Amino acid sequence: MTTTLLRTAGELHARTRVGRRAVVMTMGALHEGHATLIRTAREIAGPDGEVVVTVFVNPLQFGAGEDLDRYPRTLDADLKIAEDSGADAVFAPSVDEVYPGGEPQVRISAGPMGERLEGTSRPGHFDGMLTVVAKLLHLTRPDIALYGQKDSQQLALIRRMVRDLNFGVEIVGVPTVREDDGLALSSRNRYLSPRERRTALALSRALFAGRDRHAAQEALRARAREVPATHARAEALSALGESRAAADAHAVAKALPGAPSAVRAAARLILDDASRLDPPLALDYLALVDPSDFTEIEDDFTGEAVLAVAARVGTTRLIDNIPLTFGAAS
Repeated sequence: MTTTLLRTAGELHARTRVGRRAVVMTMGALHEGHATLIRTAREIAGPDGEVVVTVFVNPLQFGAGEDLDRYPRTLDADLKIAEDSGADAVFAPSVDEVYPGGEPQVRISAGPMGERLEGTSRPGHFDGMLTVVAKLLHLTRPDIALYGQKDSQQLALIRRMVRDLNFGVEIVGVPTVREDDGLALSSRNRYLSPRERRTALALSRALFAGRDRHAAQEALRARAREVPATHARAEALSALGESRAAADAHAVAKALPGAPSAVRAAARLILDDASRLDPPLALDYLALVDPSDFTEIEDDFTGEAVLAVAARVGTTRLIDNIPLTFGAAS
């Protein structure tokens, strides 16, 4: 398969469409995470469908002092990765093609969700992101658009925009791709020195510590449901040499499901240790949120949640997250 490079919307619209069109939006500097998105798009579109990868470094997403000028532009390498992963076309428009009248006066507002977490650290970022996503959805006219779950707040806002503004497109989230040491794949990883990279591993280690604490507490909840917390039952278990199990079951039966505060504490312990490394990790935020609006969850929360972290190591800012499910109380 030869991947076609397209520079204008007119060239893209002139292509004959037979099956479904799946679009993967990127800012270039493609890596294995992007390749996974493209391969997933290929599977969803099928042999008769079409996979289009967009490569566009959107200036509206970069605030003052951010890395727009040094953001890597590697179009030739991107074309090769897109082709090897099964893309039919790469749409790499110029800034003038996307914003023909200069910076748009009318933009998409991310609303309250866009002011939290990443929005607090990067004011206006999500307005710029949603504006270009809306434009690219109109320009590429896909049936399906795929985005990585590593940018969990971005994915949540795109889903909200598509739902709230009645875009006729299906949004698919694809799980985060990690390197062998656990670091989430990112175009910004290339900025890390070897020592900075060792410090940066604290992000994924913190998330995994929170996940492990969550799994342990959910297991105790399950045990509590199996072992009724009655005095007679505890005495019977104790007689069988299971007093510890009885005590655990009795205590956890009254505990809150999953204990989000304990999950946060387990993750923060790792991050606090990393703040004393050389070079240190400078934490921006650690949050355990409801993915529907990115507000912090309480200890009585049940359902899907996202444990998210952002930090700087040297001059490089990194983000990561994992999904968690908090079970219903018994």
